[in-house]
Amino acid sequence: MNHRLALPLQLALALPTSATVFIRCNRSGMGNCWGTKIKAESPSQSAFASGVNSKQGSREGNTFSSSSSRFSVPPTPRSEDEILQSSNVKSFTFNELKIATRNFRPDSVLGEGGFGSVFKGWIDEHTYEPTKPGTGIVIAVKKLNQEGYQGHREWLVSIICFLISITLISYQSRGLDKHICIEDGTLTCSYALQTEVNYLGQLTHPNLVKLIGYCSEDEQRLLVYEFMQCGSLENHLFRRSSNFQPLSWNTRMKIALGAAKGLAFLHSDKAKVIYRDFKASNVLLDSNYNAKLSDFGLAKDGPTGDNTHVSTRVMGTHGYAAPEYLQTGHLTPKSDVYSFGVVLLEMLSGCRSLDRNRPIGQHHLVEWARPLLASKRKFFRVLDSRLGGQYPLQAAQNAAHLALRCLSGEANRPTMDQVVSALEEIQNVKDPRQTDSSEHKSRNHSMKNNHERPRPRSMEVPGNRKATYPRPSASPLYT
Repeated sequence: MNHRLALPLQLALALPTSATVFIRCNRSGMGNCWGTKIKAESPSQSAFASGVNSKQGSREGNTFSSSSSRFSVPPTPRSEDEILQSSNVKSFTFNELKIATRNFRPDSVLGEGGFGSVFKGWIDEHTYEPTKPGTGIVIAVKKLNQEGYQGHREWLVSIICFLISITLISYQSRGLDKHICIEDGTLTCSYALQTEVNYLGQLTHPNLVKLIGYCSEDEQRLLVYEFMQCGSLENHLFRRSSNFQPLSWNTRMKIALGAAKGLAFLHSDKAKVIYRDFKASNVLLDSNYNAKLSDFGLAKDGPTGDNTHVSTRVMGTHGYAAPEYLQTGHLTPKSDVYSFGVVLLEMLSGCRSLDRNRPIGQHHLVEWARPLLASKRKFFRVLDSRLGGQYPLQAAQNAAHLALRCLSGEANRPTMDQVVSALEEIQNVKDPRQTDSSEHKSRNHSMKNNHERPRPRSMEVPGNRKATYPRPSASPLYT
């Protein structure tokens, strides 16, 4: 069965000519599954499929039916105002973002990559109108390369999911869920039954960067995010400058836990998303070093029903992708777990996953570190020398073991929920040296008040001695 669906102007502009939208609706225990195929035409073709003016869209919804049920899709919003009323993301004009970023001045650049550049800007906290530098709230404006595939894909993933979902968001049909993925110009929407779901609220989480708005004007594609004051984890781990001091053990574990919670949420039943590009540069830090995941350009819906994996083209970043995914193209949540293991190893070692400047045999961090992580006597050789030995030995050993589990074969990897639990336990491990130090100070204070002479060091009971911690070796890996 083929239907024509009028899409919002912004969506139609973004879709390739004659893009096909596949919609699958599954009904559990309510008869046969049914599906439909919708042809979405761009404004250059027949304005919209309904025949009305392309600036207004369709005034009539489409009805899909099966033998035992009938669903009515409400009218697609006809204008940008209606879109904004139905969505919690702001539509900015290009001129507004030019003002907010001071005309995209070079000194406003926060970062650059294959997707484009990120600029610092300012907007009013309540009205979202552009303001003078230093007033209002700070934002990060990602200006996507017009010719970049990943940039265009990221804009589609970040924005089209909001635009297309508004045709159904007000339609609170019992058990409706929506997941959206774009691949090779085809927009695939799969609907699984759930109870009164709100798609826009599903991907709101303390450990995901907040999308404030977007701009789709002529050829311009921009995304507006909350500003993350401390930048990326990558910079803190690998940049050697006065602006980036080495992260302490506790801060590293805090960041690891926050990032793990973000991934666990994406893998949960509420989202069922595979991130596919987890790496240190995609973990951003706020002023309190709370970790938030960013850049969902390669995100993919997880397997549904009886499927154990999603078959897809291999995409991602070298050094982070799971081996079985590289070999087969089979994507599962455990693929993200492997990537998390790589980043956790980077946090433990302070070294990049791939570095050709290291000695032969140490180019690939995982290959070099894996046998060391498995040894209680050698694992400390992996640890970042900049930590200066300031970490609880048991916590470091547990973290090394967790990284090793994440980097093991797919079947033996933990889930992200299990990773979160393990990291919480690691955070609760106390450093016995700190406990001993405080007890020693308390004892000396008591002796001073009682005019007692402290016992010689040799007379201290063994239980009160400071723990001896192995120092990281001077491996050429760290030089």
